[in-house]
Amino acid sequence: MAGEATTVTVEESGPGMLAEIVKAGRHVLSADEPFAAGGTDTGPSPYEYLLGALGACTAMTLRLYLKRKGWPVGRISVHLSHDRVHAEDCAECEAKDTKLDRIQRVISFEGDLDDEQRQRLLDIANKCPVHRTLTSEIRVVTTLA
Repeated sequence: MAGEATTVTVEESGPGMLAEIVKAGRHVLSADEPFAAGGTDTGPSPYEYLLGALGACTAMTLRLYLKRKGWPVGRISVHLSHDRVHAEDCAECEAKDTKLDRIQRVISFEGDLDDEQRQRLLDIANKCPVHRTLTSEIRVVTTLA
């Protein structure tokens, strides 16, 4: 809901561990890094949660739009991946020797849609709130307790 603050609390599951306990409202989740990154792989990594947030928001936004339009679509599937790529081909980038975060998102639908409907759904996907947050200017304000 616009204007409402969203809060999440994250605490270490044990002193010095990378495994974290994530509390979001009444939900308790775990986050961790894979073994290769020094974690214990007890939960998704922070980037996996980020991709999950974008994918869930995309699917929910599309479903609401599809219901409103009455278009006959079954299951919606969103596949996402994250990597870092060299910025040398980026025309807007000042530093060419840096890397950019890239998220690839592939959306699949069960059902018959024409090209115009598919294009409209792509436009709607790019308007989901999490997508808009990730592509806008973000300020993270950090203080110590």
